[in-house]
Amino acid sequence: MSRTRSAARPAQGLHRRSLLAAAGALTLSAGLGYALRPTESEAATALPAPTLTPSATTTPTPSPTPVAPYTEGTTLDSVATPHGSGSGYRRLGDGPGWPRVVRTELAAAKSGRADRRTALAAFVQFTDLHLTDVQHPLRLEFLRASDPHAWRPQEALTVPGAVSLVERVNALRAGPVTGTPFGFVMTTGDNTDNNAHTELDWFMKVMSGGRITPNSGDPRHYEGVQNSGLGLYWQPGSTVRDGDKALGFPRLPGFLAAAIREVRSPGLAMPWYSTVGNHDFLPTGCYGSHADPYLVDAAVGGRKLMTATRAEARKFQAAFKGAQDPEGTGYRDFLRAHTRTMRTVTPDERRAPYTPAEYVKAHLDPAHQGHGPAGHGYTAANLDAGTQYYAFRIAEGVLGISLDTTDPGGFYEGSIGTAQLAWLKRTLTEHTDDHVIVFSHHTSTSMTNTRPNPARPGERRHDGAELVSVLGAHPHVLAWINGHVHKNVVTPHPAAHGGSFWEISTASHIDHPHLARIIELTDNGDGTLSLFTTLVEAAAPHRTDFADLSRTGLAALYRELSFNAPGAHTTLAGKSTDRNTELLLTKP
Repeated sequence: MSRTRSAARPAQGLHRRSLLAAAGALTLSAGLGYALRPTESEAATALPAPTLTPSATTTPTPSPTPVAPYTEGTTLDSVATPHGSGSGYRRLGDGPGWPRVVRTELAAAKSGRADRRTALAAFVQFTDLHLTDVQHPLRLEFLRASDPHAWRPQEALTVPGAVSLVERVNALRAGPVTGTPFGFVMTTGDNTDNNAHTELDWFMKVMSGGRITPNSGDPRHYEGVQNSGLGLYWQPGSTVRDGDKALGFPRLPGFLAAAIREVRSPGLAMPWYSTVGNHDFLPTGCYGSHADPYLVDAAVGGRKLMTATRAEARKFQAAFKGAQDPEGTGYRDFLRAHTRTMRTVTPDERRAPYTPAEYVKAHLDPAHQGHGPAGHGYTAANLDAGTQYYAFRIAEGVLGISLDTTDPGGFYEGSIGTAQLAWLKRTLTEHTDDHVIVFSHHTSTSMTNTRPNPARPGERRHDGAELVSVLGAHPHVLAWINGHVHKNVVTPHPAAHGGSFWEISTASHIDHPHLARIIELTDNGDGTLSLFTTLVEAAAPHRTDFADLSRTGLAALYRELSFNAPGAHTTLAGKSTDRNTELLLTKP
């Protein structure tokens, strides 16, 4: 067994970073985040975090009972695995775990490091929860006419699935390698699916705790594609021989009533921070359409398009994926042309799209504070400046930076503006005595959208390659953690001058395999650092019971339906080198 020391009890011979932090030389105080206005060089101090609960900006406090290294409850121990054979619907059950792989592309692994290492931080990443109002009128479900994965049969269960993930993290409490208590959870965007107030409310309550009724429109029953009688979609409560049942999907009477039933989230038993994604910023995750009155009215109205011809769907999707309709004008015209084929649903004002300011205000709302910190990273300074990026204290000597990589001009790929890039460079320069971990939604390879921001048309947008260059110019940057691509990918970014870092992209919690990632940072006492990454699944059992429509049963079914979803990608778990890892770095 390794003898990992906690940073809460530093060994003799403190590193200069620790001395400076302890002396208060840093501009970030415990319990405070900050955001810089685009035109200012000084940080705007945030509201103080509550003193009632531990803040992620302080050094983690050891558990009353130390947590020994463990594997149970993680994918090191077991992973949901299909049983049986064949090409039809397959049931999941317990399967073998994924081993930890040591990666040495950026530094050599020196023997004996397990006995020397000191734990610096431990936290959890959630990404791409895509909490979905499946009855929302402005969904692109009709694209399933040409693409089977444009609508997924598990989508009605995003809320119980996310609550089960919260339960898993609450139960684990600490890192499996070091036993260091989790300092916080960071969500790296696409927390909601369609930029709707309903979804934002559900997200805040999943994370901070509360009662959630994942229903909109008619409060008495579901109104959407799954009780439409259309064979294009899985009709779980009907005898209709739809295309999904032809593949072996079960008939489950009561499924839809259970899916919209009230559930209670305990909320995370630790602080959490938030990063914005394109689905949080743009309707459908793609359209810069907040100013379009037709689409705003359609979002809350009583008409919903559920069908299109295959040719129409194919043409529409080509424009969607080809960034040919960033403002949604083509989508508006498409809906107008199909008014007569729309179905009637119950209008609901709660489905209105939310603005970036409303997103920040929801995080600042004391009703959603949970275990803090106040604002979950965002501050009044973000509201004043109209920004959604900030820095925060992860632990003593470790700084976190949350970026906004969404492009307000539309389209689902990302970039950052010159003002944010300048802020990032200043922040990195001002904290050279900190290790730095960067968070964003988009990956380096998906930041290819440099369309101008309509609110700042003269500002240049910067792509992923430029961001890699900036991060690589600062040797104290250790990692860039993100999501968006719904796939586990761990990429080394070497730099000749020593500014090497790891990019850690994590699979989503909407598409199989439904994962979150634990990250632990250690100083190995030999001139190297290690980032340990460990994937976890939700707490729901791997095996489903079709008769169990409880919240836990639905969470298990959520995972199994996603595995069997027609058109689902089968490589999203990544390779063994992208899953449970030890990532070595030279200590800057």
